Amino acid sequence: MKKIKIFYFTIAFFCLVSCASKKDLVYLQNNKENQEASSYEPYLQKDDVLLILVTSENPEIAAPYNLKSVIVDNNTQDATANTKLQTYIIDSNGNIEFPILGTIHLAGLTKSDAVARVKEALKEHVTDAVVNIRILNFKISVLGEVTHPGSYTVKSERITLLEALSLAGDLTIYGKRNNILLIREQNGTKIMERIDITKTDFIDSPYYYLSQNDVLYVEPNKTRINSSSIGPNITVGISALSLIVTIIALTTR
Repeated sequence: MKKIKIFYFTIAFFCLVSCASKKDLVYLQNNKENQEASSYEPYLQKDDVLLILVTSENPEIAAPYNLKSVIVDNNTQDATANTKLQTYIIDSNGNIEFPILGTIHLAGLTKSDAVARVKEALKEHVTDAVVNIRILNFKISVLGEVTHPGSYTVKSERITLLEALSLAGDLTIYGKRNNILLIREQNGTKIMERIDITKTDFIDSPYYYLSQNDVLYVEPNKTRINSSSIGPNITVGISALSLIVTIIALTTR
């Protein structure tokens, strides 16, 4: 009888230490009504790949500022039917080399500021220029305790932290929700910020919207850490526990 009691006590103990409370798992617990999200516009960075399109009422005037790459069709050897606009890579100095205009510094500018700078450089050549800029390599990475860790390309150039976690299949039950690490490069400096998504405070922060190349790391909680250390030796652990229970039962008769 004592042996049975000890066994049940042991099982109950393991259940208690492995339980997680609601506050550790539920998102946005201090929800505020009509909370306004912070504004966001991406900043251009070194190594960004840009598509820059210049248009005008007179297409012939704008044409020299839209360099095209020719793609040869191996089946027809037709080099005229397949063309695409060339892209621009912001170099290590934060510049691009633009047709006719030469070097233009864009790193550190918002997209709207970059558009204004290119238009300013064009105004003597194309008075009615309309400039569109798109970041083609806008991506974020999600690592750690999520269902599908990896890098994700964002076509819209606008993504929130919660949307990024959703892309990765959400946190696993073992993910630490109150201490997510965000790594961001800004003006050549690495920024590391800890974010608690169980509270709504981060919605008003500069980290609610992610920037290109941001990295999110979800730490494992204590349950995951403990289970990973126990896992490889689970058979030995169970055998040892059974032996201890048997010894206690025999000595307490």
